Amino acid sequence: MWKPDRTSGQSLFQQIADDMERRISYGEFPPGSLLPSERKLAEQLEVNRSTVVLAYEQLRALGLIESQTGSGTRVSRFKWGVSSKHTPNWNRYVEGGNFLPNLPFLRRIREVLQKGTAIIDFASGELASDLAPNEEIRLILKEQPFIEHLGYVNPQGYVPLRETLVSYLEQYRSIQATESSILITSGSQQSLYLITQCLLSPGDAVAIEDPSYCYSLPMFQSAGLRLFRLPVDDKGIKPEDVRALYKKHRIRMVFINPNFQNPTGAVFDPVRRTQLLDLAAELGIPIVEDDPFSLTAYEGTPPAPLKSLDQHGSVIYIGSLSKIAASGLRIGWMVAPHSVVSRLADARQQMDFGLSVVPQRIAVQFLESPYVEPHLDRLRTSLLFKRDLLIGALEKELGDDVTFTVPQGGLHLWCKIIPEVNDSKLLEEAIKRGIIFVPGSVYGSDSGYVRFTFARPSQEDIVPGIAKFAEALRAVLV
Repeated sequence: MWKPDRTSGQSLFQQIADDMERRISYGEFPPGSLLPSERKLAEQLEVNRSTVVLAYEQLRALGLIESQTGSGTRVSRFKWGVSSKHTPNWNRYVEGGNFLPNLPFLRRIREVLQKGTAIIDFASGELASDLAPNEEIRLILKEQPFIEHLGYVNPQGYVPLRETLVSYLEQYRSIQATESSILITSGSQQSLYLITQCLLSPGDAVAIEDPSYCYSLPMFQSAGLRLFRLPVDDKGIKPEDVRALYKKHRIRMVFINPNFQNPTGAVFDPVRRTQLLDLAAELGIPIVEDDPFSLTAYEGTPPAPLKSLDQHGSVIYIGSLSKIAASGLRIGWMVAPHSVVSRLADARQQMDFGLSVVPQRIAVQFLESPYVEPHLDRLRTSLLFKRDLLIGALEKELGDDVTFTVPQGGLHLWCKIIPEVNDSKLLEEAIKRGIIFVPGSVYGSDSGYVRFTFARPSQEDIVPGIAKFAEALRAVLV
């Protein structure tokens, strides 16, 4: 965020007035739009309120803004107060369109994290930098410098990467695939976006786990889909619930995260898996399986994906490197029938002509390197240690005021706060104390749930972070 230059010879209020005038002229604040209050703008710019008062007075004198008691300060409908020319009403455009904005809680979380101030981050669903294979990738690039032509690649994705993924999926996930059945995407969210936009139509009914990460993605509502809930218990969803939804609403697709489900950490029961696959084959319903966390299994063999058991071609499988390597590479993939892959590749080409070849080449070199297994071992060990730190801190600070099921993989701990609590008030109290988390209602649940991501904060921050959360909770309950 812009801030006035205190070393400049120009007064602070004049700098603020000039900046606001520039932003109004650029259309950032369209005619009629509400401006920050004097107090809020003063806090954002770290100046006295009187400085902002002087800046707003100058803008009012120019006819750029107008104030009314009880209505706040707004940009004048006619710029300069006398002009008959109109700036486009950008607010109307922003509020229109089919693609919905992020949920208010997520926008608030992003706003806090983007300020760059020191805050303990239990909200971001990604790995901390020290958990990513940064050194391994640096060595790979040093040993095998990138020398290929930097042009557009096949719309399905870089062919060598798709060929490498055929071996990777067979070795690590027991999935049989061919190069032509794989589509490279920028991650799981782009895969879901392409599916909702290209394979479904407005008004279609789909079934989604409850709670589910999918509820935090307005792309489903943006596509005009009707969402129906599949309650998740400690064994995942119940296949009979899918049958009931099909009978009542004729659902056209099921979205599921069967291994270390986000946010609950549940693993789909083996018997229920078989039942769901049989049901999908009986009814002809596609299943979209999102599988980002399986290889984080802390102990033993990772749970098998549904796709590895799929004998009828019912499952579209989605994976990525974001949760097991580096989110910044923006590498994901989808395994689906070739007709589906071709349709989605054509749509994606209309969007961006395909992904950059550079991260795709890096992904090939990493997946074919001897570094993968050691990296995954180190990742699992670190995540397990952080999980135990988090659990120990919660038990110490909150005791019986919180309950949870201990996850055996993944990045998240799903907690139920026992006393009645307001999600919004709890989040704001936590932010005041320098920590942030995701309220459970973001994922479709009732208020009183919390998702802590333990992969993001440092080991040193987890225990003091939970102590601060406990303070925030006590403040809300007073």
